[in-house]
Amino acid sequence: MNRRVLTILFLAFVIAGACAFLVFRMLGHRLAAARPVPATRVVAADGDIKLGSVLTAGNLTTIDISGTLPEGAILEKDIKTVIGRGVISDLYKGEPILESRLAAVGSGGGLAATIPQGMRACAVKVDDVVGVAGFVTPGMRVDVLISGVPPGEQSGNGAEGTQSRTILQNIQVLSSGTDIQKDPEGKPKQVQVVNLLVTPEQAERLSLASQVKIQLVLRNPLDTKTDQVPGTAMNSLFADTGAVKKLPAAGRIARKAAPETLSIEVINGNKSGEEKVGSPEGRP
Repeated sequence: MNRRVLTILFLAFVIAGACAFLVFRMLGHRLAAARPVPATRVVAADGDIKLGSVLTAGNLTTIDISGTLPEGAILEKDIKTVIGRGVISDLYKGEPILESRLAAVGSGGGLAATIPQGMRACAVKVDDVVGVAGFVTPGMRVDVLISGVPPGEQSGNGAEGTQSRTILQNIQVLSSGTDIQKDPEGKPKQVQVVNLLVTPEQAERLSLASQVKIQLVLRNPLDTKTDQVPGTAMNSLFADTGAVKKLPAAGRIARKAAPETLSIEVINGNKSGEEKVGSPEGRP
């Protein structure tokens, strides 16, 4: 057989084989995509569950999730381990329940269950002014200011008097009175006490601050910047930097009038001249 014909036949077989391989790969991917993915049954919320609630069997259901499970998802066989645990974040109907949304086993529900490990809830007594007219509600962020006279310093000459200092910044409001739920409409609510989420060191500072006047300052939750605030003294509010100080009348120095002088004509032979002498006052 002609060598040229053999070469053409060989190339045809190679091209046909490559085309068959590509078709096989494409069909394989399509068949794999059409193949049903095994689903896993996990625990989910049977209805909307509010923060601080304790889960019961009536709150729970199960749903099927195909593919990769969310981290911390609880399998159907472990549903009994969920009952009796507190919810630290709002759950919604049909949402898979994750370990990160539940309090530790045995911690129960309510306010205590919402406190993260290493943090503390510190109560601050408030009124209409301190509580920013009732707008300090759960989930808000505040700064804590104190006003008073520092120990060992009395208002008077050489003292600054009453001073104001920012002792804490960007602190989360954990509860407003006995309410740990956020108001969906953001309506103000007058309460006597708010609980702030702080570290143990910050809790100590708040405890000392309760001895003087406390003011809560509301801030934007998205503004997490901590500023260096030097503080303000009462005397600085009354400082008049544009005034020109005047000496009192008793402190003015009277200027002495210049002494009078006398002119004397002096004749010396055929020469004459004029000579000035001091005032005769004070002369012997």
